[in-house]
Amino acid sequence: MLKLFLQSRLLFALFSLSALLWTSVEARAERPNVLVIYSDDQGTIDAGCYGSDDLTTPAIDHLAETGIRFTQMYAPSCICSASRAGLLTGRLPVRAGVPANVSSKQGVEGMPASEVTLGDVFKQAGYRTAHVGKWHLGYTPATMPLGQGFDSSFGHMGGCIDNYSHFFYWNGPNRHDLWRDGKEVFHDGQFFPDLLVDEMQRLLTEKSEQPLFVYWAINVPHYPYQGTDKWRKHYADLETPRREYAAFVSTLDEKLGEVLATLEKTGQRENTIVVFQSDHGHSTEERAFFGGGSAGPYRGAKACLFEGGIRVPSVISWPAGLPQGEVRDQMAVGCDWLPTLVELTKVDVDLPLLDGKDLSAVLKDADAPSPHESFYWQMGANPQRAQWAVRKGDWKLLGNCRDTSQSAPLTNDDKRAFLVNLREDEGERNNLADTRQDVVQELQQIREDVLKSLK
Repeated sequence: MLKLFLQSRLLFALFSLSALLWTSVEARAERPNVLVIYSDDQGTIDAGCYGSDDLTTPAIDHLAETGIRFTQMYAPSCICSASRAGLLTGRLPVRAGVPANVSSKQGVEGMPASEVTLGDVFKQAGYRTAHVGKWHLGYTPATMPLGQGFDSSFGHMGGCIDNYSHFFYWNGPNRHDLWRDGKEVFHDGQFFPDLLVDEMQRLLTEKSEQPLFVYWAINVPHYPYQGTDKWRKHYADLETPRREYAAFVSTLDEKLGEVLATLEKTGQRENTIVVFQSDHGHSTEERAFFGGGSAGPYRGAKACLFEGGIRVPSVISWPAGLPQGEVRDQMAVGCDWLPTLVELTKVDVDLPLLDGKDLSAVLKDADAPSPHESFYWQMGANPQRAQWAVRKGDWKLLGNCRDTSQSAPLTNDDKRAFLVNLREDEGERNNLADTRQDVVQELQQIREDVLKSLK
């Protein structure tokens, strides 16, 4: 009898252990993949779901239909490197050591290797982590992707490349800039966005028990405008530079659609969190034909802190876990994605001091308040000379400001302090600094408090 009892207890224990292991494997398998897509120099309203009536963007629009679209999402900065630092660390770019653009020259450091990135967070949580596309956060082994939490990397380390030769031409001497896992690789003549899709499809079809985190920093529609022949013909009747820009935006959208199709084909779409967002507003630089993108009713563009420089298209889609076809009007910032994704995936990691806030309550409830009482932007290292802005509620104060869209004149007084109520003046045309000194002082105090926290 005793022998029979012991055998039954052993069988029960083995069954319990196998059930526990099966549950553990099932739970691991159910952890969502995470795909963060950062487009480059895409204007505030430059997608069909954001009101554009001349752009064809079915993939971005489909993400909005199957997810949540933000109307007041702000980039962490109005310039490339700083915005990426804010996204990847969840911290103010100036706190993360990247107040402006970093060098595109090999051998020059960028974001400090001590910063904790999305790559670090998800790697620690047991995810495979991959960087695909543009980096622009450092060009030394310690500050390139493999030194910042990513298991694999394919793309360019500088600010931009020609999409066929993969050379950086904008600060001589001309130099090749295409890398895989820290080693230079050559694909001369192959269209870089196609190479990125190939890399994404490789990652998504790779056999692994680990879930996947990918930071896909696609370099489109950043200049040089090199849309495919299909889209150049499609937009042939548009005027320049909208014509060239539009062809590249639809090229971006088509490549995004190809990757989403791979998720669908492999059965991963339902349980993959997809975040799509622009790094900042559209470019008005000479290399971008002085424009092409659109901020719609908003003033500003890339490299300034008026709304057109920092208010960006942004969508999150996770069919298995979030509402679909909804819109959120709450203020949010790209720094918020790190704590939000940590919460959505329930990964157990220790995080440093963050400026980003968890948006999960906002995602699940359209009536939830923004987690931000206020937010601060600084473009440049020296706070006395840098452009800066503070937003609290409907009020926004800019200092040392400039308008890269040149859509309205700025007096010297305007440049020093420009106060606007965004609910009443979304185009930021009327400076209320003289008449509302009480608000100016309140927002200046918020800035001073942030500057003290940086020391």
